[in-house]
Formats: sequence, C-alpha cells, structure tokens
Amino acid sequence: MGTPAELISPRSPRVAAAKRLARRNFRTKERRFIAEGPQAVREAVRHRTGGEPTLVELFTTVEAAERYAAIVAAARDAGARIHLAGDDVLAELSQTITPQGLVGVCRFLDSPFDEILAARPRLVAVLAHVRDPGNAGTVLRCADAAGADAVVLTDASVDLYNPKSVRASVGSHFHLPVAVGVPVERAVAGLQAAGVRILAADGAGDDDLDAELDAGTMGGPSAWVFGNEAWGLPEETRALADAVVRVPIHGRAESLNLATAAAVCLYASARAQRASGGCRSVTSS
Repeated sequence: MGTPAELISPRSPRVAAAKRLARRNFRTKERRFIAEGPQAVREAVRHRTGGEPTLVELFTTVEAAERYAAIVAAARDAGARIHLAGDDVLAELSQTITPQGLVGVCRFLDSPFDEILAARPRLVAVLAHVRDPGNAGTVLRCADAAGADAVVLTDASVDLYNPKSVRASVGSHFHLPVAVGVPVERAVAGLQAAGVRILAADGAGDDDLDAELDAGTMGGPSAWVFGNEAWGLPEETRALADAVVRVPIHGRAESLNLATAAAVCLYASARAQRASGGCRSVTSS
C-alpha cells in the first residue's frame, strides 16, 4: 500500500494542528477543515479547489488503510500527505463516538457569490439564520440530492465547516458550489437580478405548495429561503421574497422540521422544472 511504516505520535505538531481545526477561529485562520469517514474523504480526494487538490492531509489507522486501500492510494496520488495513526490519534481528531479510521484535512472550498450568479442557477437553497450545524449539513445534502445548482449561507447562519455540518452533508460539501457569509438582502437581490424567483419557506405562508405546483408557477428558476429552526424567518426576510410558501400539513403533525421541509420544497421545484407538462402535487397522499 505504500503507507508510512511508523505511526505518527499523538504529540506530533501535525496532529496538534489538525486537532485545532475543531475550533472555528483556527479553521478561519488556516482556511482548513476536517472531513471524517470514507465517504467524505473519497469525495474530498476527487475535489479540487482553485486548481489544487482539496485534500491536504489524511490520517488513517492501519485497519482503515487496508479496508479503504483505494481511497488512501487515490489520496496519495492526488498529493495528500498520508499519516498512519493509532486509534488514540483518530479518537482525538474525530468528533464521533466510533471513528471510522479516516480523517482528512481539507482546504476551504466555498465559492464567491458572484460566480454562482454568473452561472445562471435554476435551483438554489438559501440558509438564512440557520444556526444548527447538523441541519445546515442536512439541507446541503438535500439540495445536492435534488439537483440544486448552489447553496448560499447568509452571514447570520452557522459555519459551513463546522464538523457536525460536514458530517451531516455526507460528502455533499464537495458536490455543489456554496457561498458563505452573504447578507440575506444581497443574496435575494442578486438572485432576483439573475432572474431567479425567491420563495420563502414558512409554515404560516400565504401560499400553499400544492397550489403553487398545481398552478404551474414553479417551473422557472427558483431559490428557497429557509430560516431558523425554532423561530423561522423574520418578517423583514419574508418581505424580500416573491412568495411566502407553506408546506401543507395533511395529517395531525404540528409542523415539519427544517431539513424535512427543505427536502419537500427543493424536490417540488426540481420536479416542476423537469416536468414536460403539468405537475401533480408531491405532498398529496
């Protein structure tokens, strides 16, 4: 396999530097973040940032290097520094109870918002005031699965590179452009100027998602704006949207959580955009 013969020491400066990336201020300073597990590392190996490989370093146990030999070999071929590490090192670097034996150090990969606009996106997820990193990562994964062209995190939202966000995306960080730190007013104005209809997702919205689908109004470019997990979108953000849309609750549930509502909304737009004719309601039983 060509892996190093000696295990890296838990006191190594390389281990200490990687461990510091659990803290946002160090991530921001170094413009590096941690990706855990075979799926995330595999996608990091394939990704390039600014023409350079995104994966910089890989820490792997002996067992993981054997189990995921193809990933380790690809990482080495891509120029990543490979560190053979003991379980104690992986436990220090990992944010999970049961580490999977692979931890990668990656370059930041966010895209300038202007580049996203220049690509004329048709489906975008905008995370405004989303504070839970697990929710942010899951919405990013939903956007990826629905075929969205980009995700935008406003300046009031959680850090894209929070370890919980990276884990929740299960590799989707590496699949589509993501802009970070964009003021919500700029995000909305820029997307509208690019011909994108802004839809604010809100449980108390005046417009019903089923009615929008049945009316055939969702076939064009659209951006869904998702708000805080607990209190939704503030009035000033809702006022920026072209429509405030609710997902209808046909049963007795009080509401949907953020990630579930995001999945329903994004897939509704994706289906409408891909449909050659009319579009039946996706939320009807």
